[in-house]
Amino acid sequence: MKKVQDKVALVTGGASGLGKAIAQGLVSEGAKVVITDIQVDLGLSTAETLGCDFLQQDVTNEQQWNQIMGQVAEKHGALHILVNNAGIVGPQDAKNPENTRFEDWKKIQSINVDGVFLGCRAAIPVIRRAGGGSIINISSVAALTATAYATAYGLSKAAVRHLTKSVAQHCAETDSNIRCNSIHPGDVLTPMIEKVQEEIAEQHGVSKERVMEHGKSVYPLGEYVTLLEIANAVLYLVSEEARNINGTKLVVDGGYVSCMKAAPLGK
Repeated sequence: MKKVQDKVALVTGGASGLGKAIAQGLVSEGAKVVITDIQVDLGLSTAETLGCDFLQQDVTNEQQWNQIMGQVAEKHGALHILVNNAGIVGPQDAKNPENTRFEDWKKIQSINVDGVFLGCRAAIPVIRRAGGGSIINISSVAALTATAYATAYGLSKAAVRHLTKSVAQHCAETDSNIRCNSIHPGDVLTPMIEKVQEEIAEQHGVSKERVMEHGKSVYPLGEYVTLLEIANAVLYLVSEEARNINGTKLVVDGGYVSCMKAAPLGK
């Protein structure tokens, strides 16, 4: 039996990067998957490739969340798994506590925090009606360390961690049979991270390759986290193998948080 055979799963930000890899892993283990994204053409293409459904969604739109839940229920009759993956890093030219622009701050919180909250709130009654299931919130190692280099992003991911624990407690106290856990990846070479590396390279006047090598150097195991590793972490937490894991954080970072190495980028 596959790990999530015949379960219905919704993955936000599923058109590319982590979301696409997570959706692919769920499909491979028997789930009926719906991906959502603001990128319509890419989302449709990804859905066709993976053999799943696509719905256009802005995760900050409260009304859209209700519509999405209705469309999933109408098509599949239930929802068992929600993966709140959609998120942004924000611009690299203003990111520390002194120069972060308020409009950037608000946008990052809106997508990374409000979007996750709205997803959890909308999904809880739907998953409960299906007999229970699992919510996975994609956070970051940035939630677990100081992030003067990405203040708004780090705060948003720390908020996701706290929200995860509150959702887990609420669902346990209401006998909803819904587990909620957060996953904290280190750097994964997604299109979003590669764009950030390009911006950093331009700011420091170095090559993107130099930035990539520096990025790897701060990881004790000397390599980036892979898409497959995050997809496998999701599969584990939503499966029956993890039925007593609730409200916890799963850090997938090659030891970055627990035994961090620091080195200046330089030219």
